[in-house]
Amino acid sequence: MLVSGTPQGVVVATRLLIVYASQTETGRARTLVDAAAAGAREEPGVDTVILRADAAGPDDLLACNGLLLVTPEHFGYMAGKLKDFFDRTYYPVEGRTVGLPYALMVSCGNDGRGTVSAVERIVAGYRWKAVAPPLRVIGAPSPAQLTEAHDLGLALATGLSLNAF
Repeated sequence: MLVSGTPQGVVVATRLLIVYASQTETGRARTLVDAAAAGAREEPGVDTVILRADAAGPDDLLACNGLLLVTPEHFGYMAGKLKDFFDRTYYPVEGRTVGLPYALMVSCGNDGRGTVSAVERIVAGYRWKAVAPPLRVIGAPSPAQLTEAHDLGLALATGLSLNAF
């Protein structure tokens, strides 16, 4: 949890962490991140933090109340940087993030099923709780799919704000 002092006392904010992998800052996966973050930021009281997978670490996981993972599909698998994030964080947070609510978005050129399956196998080891079905976007995101990403971000933030997960 994020804690900051105020004149009236201590304010505790709920934190949604978005961890993403993308080859560029203007690519398809990043476009989905931006749409989801815009939705999440509509929920007052939820601090939305966006980190590239190679910049996120164990402390970021321990400081969040919910997680959105975003990755492109590479050869039917997640991006290497997301896999590296899992490799670097698993043992340092082992047993300390059980039940963490998460969702997954995959930007894919094929069908994304292999990527979804691989991520789900890994997060089962963390014992996180999926709170939405994976969002798979094949090709460039359409306006409707960007709305879905926006709504997923908003739903995650709202669920965290209401302590629904």
